[in-house]
Amino acid sequence: MTQTDKDLSPDSAQPVKPTAAELSFLQALFQTGPATAKQLHEFMLRERADLTYANVLRQLQIMHGKGMLSRDESQRSHVYAPVVAQDSLQTSLLKDMIQKVFAGSAKSLVLAALRGHVSNSEREEIAKFLKDDKS
Repeated sequence: MTQTDKDLSPDSAQPVKPTAAELSFLQALFQTGPATAKQLHEFMLRERADLTYANVLRQLQIMHGKGMLSRDESQRSHVYAPVVAQDSLQTSLLKDMIQKVFAGSAKSLVLAALRGHVSNSEREEIAKFLKDDKS
């Protein structure tokens, strides 16, 4: 098992569910790749002008402590990276949402998403995927 394939929790018994703030940091790291607190702060300032360097550093330390991030301490400035791949995190969160919001029905999720949340071009892409998947 690679480091990015393991659960988010340090003990791997139960994956940690990221808070909204933690999820925004994970999404930023998925976009930037491994980064120092300074690099991530500069990147996140584009969306959140009120975000301080101290807040970024503290959040990264907390997330590292929870086992959500790895930390390379070989350089003077530590480099942080998610320990789980983006698609693995999305799959885990989606499974949880399907259970909690749609009573375990993936069909209900898909139907809800298709009702007004999908453009015509996305509908065509989905139809093509479903057609090709049958082959």
